Amino acid sequence: MPEIRLPEDISITVRRALEEDIGSGDITAGLVPERLTANAVVISREPAILCGTAWFDEVFRQLDPAVAVAWRLADGDALAPDQPVCTVTGPARSLLTGERTALNFLQLLSGTATTTRNYVKLLGETKTRLLDTRKTLPGLRTAQKYAVACGGGCNHRLGLYDAILIKENHIEAAGGIPQAICQAKTLNKPIEIEVENLDQLQQAIAAGADRIMLDNFSLEMTTTAVRIAAGRAELEVSGGIEADTLGSLCGTGVDFISIGALTKHVQAIDYSMRVVTVKT
Repeated sequence: MPEIRLPEDISITVRRALEEDIGSGDITAGLVPERLTANAVVISREPAILCGTAWFDEVFRQLDPAVAVAWRLADGDALAPDQPVCTVTGPARSLLTGERTALNFLQLLSGTATTTRNYVKLLGETKTRLLDTRKTLPGLRTAQKYAVACGGGCNHRLGLYDAILIKENHIEAAGGIPQAICQAKTLNKPIEIEVENLDQLQQAIAAGADRIMLDNFSLEMTTTAVRIAAGRAELEVSGGIEADTLGSLCGTGVDFISIGALTKHVQAIDYSMRVVTVKT
C-alpha cells in the first residue's frame, strides 16, 4: 500500500478522548496494586482491515510512557478472526485505564477502512475512483479520512476551506449556475458544482465547471451525462448509492463515486484486549 500521511491532530484528538473518559481519575483501576505490571494482547474477533494504530499508541503514550505496544501488523493489513494484532506491556493500572479509549479508536477506524475496502473491491478494474465525503463523526474527520485512504479509497475535500463545491443552496443564493461559477472563478481554484438534471449539467459545462457532481441521477441519466461531458468535465456520482449499484455505475465511465456511508454508517470492528500475564 502506498504511504499515507498521518493527520497532524492525533495528539489533540486522543487528549480529548482521554479527558472525556477519565475525568478526575479512574477509580476502578485504582483498586489494582500500583506496582503491578501486566502483558495484554489485542485480538480482532472478525475479518477486518486494520486501522488506527497511531491513535492506539498515542493513548498509552499520553497515559504512561512506561507502556510498550508491539504491533504484529500495520494499518491497511487484512485481519482474520481471532488474529492477535498487538501486545501491550506495562503498569497494569495504565493498561486498564487506556484500554477502552485505545480500542474505541481502533474499532472505529478499522470499521471505516474495512467498509471502504469492501466498496473498493466492487469497483473492480474500472477507472472510477471511490471518494469519501464530509459526513464524518464530529471531531474525527481527519482520522476517518485517513482510514478511508487505508481502505483504498480517495479523499474528497477535507472541509469548507480547501476546495470549492457549489451545491443547491449556493446556486439558489447566487442566482443560478452561471452566476455561481462566474463568482467561483475569482478564487482561482478548481470548481466543482452539484447538478440535479441534464439541463443543469449542460449549464455547468457551458459555464466552465471542472468537475460536476450528479446528484441522485438514475443509471440512464448518468449514461447520458457521461456522453455529454466527455472531454469537457469530470463527473462524480453521489446520492443514494448502494453496494449493488456500484458495478452498473462504474460501467457508465464516471470518474468518481462519492459515498457518505463510508464514514457515517460505520460498523465498528469487534476487538478485545485480554491480560495474559501479571507480575508484581
